[in-house]
Amino acid sequence: MSTSAPEEQDQESLPDSRVAPEQHPVQPQSTQPAQAPSPTRRPRRWKRRGRRAAADESLYRTRRYHGATFFTSRIAHQDLTVMLKRFPVMEGVDDATAPVFVLVHGLGVSSRYYQPLAAELAQIGRVYLVDLPGYGASPNPRRDVGLADHADALGTVIAEVAERWPAAGPPIVVGHSMGSNVVALLAQRHPEVAERIVLMAPTLEPTRRRLARAARLLMKDAFYETPLVFGIALTDYLLRCGLRYMLAQAPHLLSDEPEVRMPDLQARVLVICGDKDVIVSEEWGQKFAEGLRDGEFRSVRGPHVIMHTDPKRIAVHIAEWAR
Repeated sequence: MSTSAPEEQDQESLPDSRVAPEQHPVQPQSTQPAQAPSPTRRPRRWKRRGRRAAADESLYRTRRYHGATFFTSRIAHQDLTVMLKRFPVMEGVDDATAPVFVLVHGLGVSSRYYQPLAAELAQIGRVYLVDLPGYGASPNPRRDVGLADHADALGTVIAEVAERWPAAGPPIVVGHSMGSNVVALLAQRHPEVAERIVLMAPTLEPTRRRLARAARLLMKDAFYETPLVFGIALTDYLLRCGLRYMLAQAPHLLSDEPEVRMPDLQARVLVICGDKDVIVSEEWGQKFAEGLRDGEFRSVRGPHVIMHTDPKRIAVHIAEWAR
């Protein structure tokens, strides 16, 4: 029968190696099986998908797209969560004063389709890609989220980004399709964080704001998009966003009238449309820009998702306009 370590030391200190029984009573042997020592546990990493709390870039692995490195993080706004991808500035660009671009996606899709444009803009500044609540890698909010909710969550994101890079000045916020509606609303509700905004394929013409009509135009546009865009849209619609959430978001988009509420907008606005866009025509985009207090219009090659067909030209337009 073994004794404890302190008892063994006492035994060695006695000359006759004996211990008085009254000082060390015999302990009854336990009938329970001995338990193996628990292994040292490693700190658990947060699950990326479905978590709602804020999380910094250290919890996500670094990725690359066409030679450009990007980092992922999460930002929480009330009960909503926004996923953020950051493309750092390229070598040779002043890290402190480089302009900051925040890119916001459209209905049903995610920030993935922005990556060609992000890689171009990363050559002149710092780029952030946003997954709005319920889209892409952002968790399902499990409630109805309107455009104002998206705009307020985006405002929280941009405020944090602007605070991180104060020498760069206010970020340039870029929206595409429904993302343009969100960005325009952001400029109205939070003008302090959206002094310069870019609206690409900004909004449907008023006569096209019916669900059946918009769906037909979306299907028609699919024939003009690249296979990569088609694949991204299909997987985002069906798997990442989901048709249920996408259809619940559509009425918010179709009922919005940015051309009515934006003429007095104080922000500088650049409107960009594709020359083959069957959803938002060049004519409507130019008319929309002309109705703004400080709006300009540019045209580039391609259908609705112009970030894949002419990303270099878009980046040049944005850089020249932002000076």
